[in-house]
Amino acid sequence: MTVRICVAGATGWVGRDLCKAIAAADDLSLVGAVARKAAGRALGPEIGLADPLGVRLSAGVAEALKAPTDVLVDYTHPGAVKGHALAAIERGVAVVIGTSGLGAADFDEIDRAARAKGVGVIAAGNFSLTAALLKRFALEAARHVSHWEILDYASATKPDVPSGTARELAERLAEIRRPAEDVPIEAVHGPKEARGAHLGGSRVHSIRLPSYVLACEIVFGAADERLVLRHEAGAGATPYVAGTLLAARKVVALKGLVRGLDRLLFED
Repeated sequence: MTVRICVAGATGWVGRDLCKAIAAADDLSLVGAVARKAAGRALGPEIGLADPLGVRLSAGVAEALKAPTDVLVDYTHPGAVKGHALAAIERGVAVVIGTSGLGAADFDEIDRAARAKGVGVIAAGNFSLTAALLKRFALEAARHVSHWEILDYASATKPDVPSGTARELAERLAEIRRPAEDVPIEAVHGPKEARGAHLGGSRVHSIRLPSYVLACEIVFGAADERLVLRHEAGAGATPYVAGTLLAARKVVALKGLVRGLDRLLFED
């Protein structure tokens, strides 16, 4: 079966490489693409290809989904992604969410809508294999070490905090247990914000500076020892393409929301 895919954010950092990979795959078909500023133009030249790929860019998701579509893949903007996902679900289209910025309440709403329509959604703060491994290792460490904090690094221009990688990590760690906190926040002397945001029980510190792309670090502490796990992304989007395509292939068989690439890679 060929999976028909529409990409929202098709001319963006991940979208460009993703569209090329879909077009090259034997079992996938690129049937739609969304990029508001380039609407009406042929997709191929907009992503650096001579081949137009037979797809014209649409100004919005509703317009793009007029073509028969199995999966919407979204790499757009935190302010737009939930609306895109709900619009696709309403049309019976499965969704893969690579855009960060959504919180637990947003995902609950998306999950309810997907279950009501009987379609699948896969969302990940990071679709790279090594980021999924970071989460896998961190979840195992949390079973044995009681103290940890998360550091979230990104470029100075990234508008959402924390990153999807850090948010997802914190929420998944909460399924294992909450970290110990020797000094409760109400007993802290000085600005309480200095202790970071409280997400799922974990302390998360977001750093936004030039020269960073994306990085996520979790530090576990025990008596006289520490364990540091860190994932760093380079300047290219290649690491995210394979994981996104895996999700696009699997989401058509699901009902409801699955969060995290690690859920697909490590089904136990």
